[in-house]
Amino acid sequence: MLKIPKKVMDRWPATVKSLVAVAISHKTRDVSEADTVTLVKDMLAEVFGYDKYNELTSEQQIRGTFCDLAVKIDGKIRVLIEVKAAAIALNETHLRQAINYGAHEGIEWIVLTNALEWRLYRIKFGQPIEYELVSSFCIADINLKNEEDQRRLFLLCREGITSDAMGLYHQHISVLNKFTVAQVILGESVVSVVRRELRRLFPELKIESEAIVELLNNEILKREVLDGEKVKDAQQRIRKALSKSAKVLAKKDAESARVQLSDGAPVA
Repeated sequence: MLKIPKKVMDRWPATVKSLVAVAISHKTRDVSEADTVTLVKDMLAEVFGYDKYNELTSEQQIRGTFCDLAVKIDGKIRVLIEVKAAAIALNETHLRQAINYGAHEGIEWIVLTNALEWRLYRIKFGQPIEYELVSSFCIADINLKNEEDQRRLFLLCREGITSDAMGLYHQHISVLNKFTVAQVILGESVVSVVRRELRRLFPELKIESEAIVELLNNEILKREVLDGEKVKDAQQRIRKALSKSAKVLAKKDAESARVQLSDGAPVA
């Protein structure tokens, strides 16, 4: 899904291990938040590949308050980073502050970290403002030989930002999840396939699509994938995909008809 450059993979073995040791030491000694910010800047430079002096700033003022760190590439703020002391457990209060920062400035991506725990959030701009957790990991538990762990690290890398890794990964998890798959299963095409297979196996039975949908809703699929905001999001995503597919097909049909007319062939 995400192609990680070799130079990124090559820099991790040495940098991750050494800086994780520092982060654990900071947690044990209960160092100040200011010291953790300094460590996070080092991690962003050495592990994640940012130019510490030109692409990381702590001078981003929002509503009269300075956020801890911001990633600025080509003059544009791409990510806001809220840092808490290494010994502090991250919580909703810390997140709300970071979300408020991002929402006010129209910045989509927020990172909340204490140097060990890293959480990536995406802001959904609307009324009201919403947000969702896209990825999270404890860097001390990262296995650099594990592909999923590699992807988690790469999402926050400078090379990942410039290749829109965050957006692509978010799109992937937005589609490949239990809510979207459940709605696809409940769709007419899948229900028709199930009905056809049942009738093929048991030709003596009269099976209607409505009965299959009812069975899926009431006895097969869990209630959590049938109700709630995430289900509505999945339904909306599928509707948009169907609409886009229909437009592409209509465009192809129109183009085919145009070619046939220009060639003097009869149009079916």
